Amino acid sequence: MAGPAPAVAAVRAAVRAALADLPPGAPVLVACSGGADSLALAAAVAHVCVHGAGPGRPAGAVVVDHGLQAGSADVARAAAAACRALGLDPVRVVTVQVRGSGGPEAAARTARYGALDAVADEVGAAAVLLGHTLDDQAEQVLLALARGSGARSLAGMRPVRGRLRRPLLGLRRADTEAACAALGLVPWHDPTNGRPGAAVTPDDAPPGDGPDGVLDGVPDGLPLRSRVRAEVLPVLEDVLGPGVAQALARTAAQLAEDADALDAAAGALLRDALLRGALGADGAVPDGVVVVDVDVLGGAPVAVRRRALRAAAVRAGAASGALARSHVLVLDALVVGWHGQGPAHLPGRVVARRACGRLYLGRPTGPDHVGAHADHGHDGQE
Repeated sequence: MAGPAPAVAAVRAAVRAALADLPPGAPVLVACSGGADSLALAAAVAHVCVHGAGPGRPAGAVVVDHGLQAGSADVARAAAAACRALGLDPVRVVTVQVRGSGGPEAAARTARYGALDAVADEVGAAAVLLGHTLDDQAEQVLLALARGSGARSLAGMRPVRGRLRRPLLGLRRADTEAACAALGLVPWHDPTNGRPGAAVTPDDAPPGDGPDGVLDGVPDGLPLRSRVRAEVLPVLEDVLGPGVAQALARTAAQLAEDADALDAAAGALLRDALLRGALGADGAVPDGVVVVDVDVLGGAPVAVRRRALRAAAVRAGAASGALARSHVLVLDALVVGWHGQGPAHLPGRVVARRACGRLYLGRPTGPDHVGAHADHGHDGQE
């Protein structure tokens, strides 16, 4: 008896590998938009968890209706029906309100992940599986490169991040389309992919370090990720030869390893630099100011020191997504380029000031605010 089509087998193998470390019988969910990627993933999860050999595990699906397109409710109902026909249970359709700062893609992402978390909590899911592919990873890396992002953003999407898992990062979009075709599944094709004037596609867009938005100066606007997908990557393949997407994904994997190592070193440095004791737990004085030892930070390698400073700023209340490299460089100058300069102002109303060998980071609470605890009233000059 012939086995499944190669693409079907590849998606199923990816799902098995992604679930291998979960406890037996732990429930899982699939985030399904009805597109080829998530529909092929849903079919593989149903086969592995529900219909396959062995004890199996409970497997359901979540369909998020962002309400950003006409007929989105019909698309969501069709996706839910397809998941039920595959044998997934429970299948939830969640309608969300897309609002907030950072652009439509960022707002849709926030709403979507909030809905996924809520349903996962409700059913006790150990994992939520997302349908991002190698092509999505390549697009993500290109966007990060164009923005001048750091190694963490260039590392792209992680295969596992908390409860979220992405089994298909090693497979191409063509594989999921072929799997759907072999199984007789009819995926939904999002009309906003490449259509001018459309809102940013929420269902298939992976998380990034900023909003995709639309391009200024382009008539009617065009989703940036759609242009990368339809125009930029094909040009790169034509000029540089085949394999660009795979190379970008390999770059992301290597940078993820490097970023993990640097983040771990930065975390250890910050723990060493935080001043405790009379200043309170975790280096925070009673009003929430984070205090670090300048000498400890100053002797560290540049990449590790700047990561530690960024982490200290976030700990003090600076918004991570708004904290740019320029902010970190100003902080760094307070450590290694000190010449009596004034305080650094960071996102989230966080202010950083150096005084008496210490760096104070926190929100203003009075006329002296950050640095008011600096050795009984020194004015910041060392």
